[in-house]
Amino acid sequence: MVVADDRFRAPYRASGTAVGAITALIQRSIPDAAVVNRAVDAAIGPRVFDIEGDPWAAVTEIAHAIGAEVYTDADGTFIIAELPDPLTTTPVWTIAAGEGGAYIQASRGMSADGVKNGWLIRGENSEANVAPVSALVVDNDPTSPTYWDGPFGRRPGFYSSATIISSGAATAAGTLRLRASVAPNASADISALPNPALEPGDVLRVLYPDGTAELHQAQGFSLDLDVGGSFVIQTISAKEGT
Repeated sequence: MVVADDRFRAPYRASGTAVGAITALIQRSIPDAAVVNRAVDAAIGPRVFDIEGDPWAAVTEIAHAIGAEVYTDADGTFIIAELPDPLTTTPVWTIAAGEGGAYIQASRGMSADGVKNGWLIRGENSEANVAPVSALVVDNDPTSPTYWDGPFGRRPGFYSSATIISSGAATAAGTLRLRASVAPNASADISALPNPALEPGDVLRVLYPDGTAELHQAQGFSLDLDVGGSFVIQTISAKEGT
């Protein structure tokens, strides 16, 4: 990736707002890049990234300060957006098995490896002259298999960044990380007919050949360019659908 490969050749200071800092980092490597923000922007604490550092990792860290991810759409536009909650979002596409459906095959799996059901987020920035902030975000859904106070137990993760200078930013970052770290307990690779309109974070409804239904969140895509090549959607956050 162009942005990630263009490593810092001198210390790089990011400041101002999250969207402004992200845009500057992207356009540092791609001057004419289009950047569209769909998240709620906020000020960040000044942060200096080291020589040889990965600029895309810097983009990701700054985006997390507003609870957002950054990705490119089918047109090559960089999108800054919060990932929707699959349980409260209308699916953008139904992938159904059977006649007329887009479903080809799927590989589903579940694992507790790497699952965190709580995140303690901390931010401290002496240059910004603000008090240290923190927030604990946990899976508080009693029906969830990873419920913080349930049989799964408490498995917290920890994250800190100088860009986080408010409790709201800490909560947003924790919410984002919680969704990602709880998600690996259910995932799938779904082969379907190509849909170029899909974007990372889109919520999908999958109807399997056995009649079961699940809600998934698109994480990434791969398309075999050979004739008849497959379109594979990597998903996270599988939930039972209806």
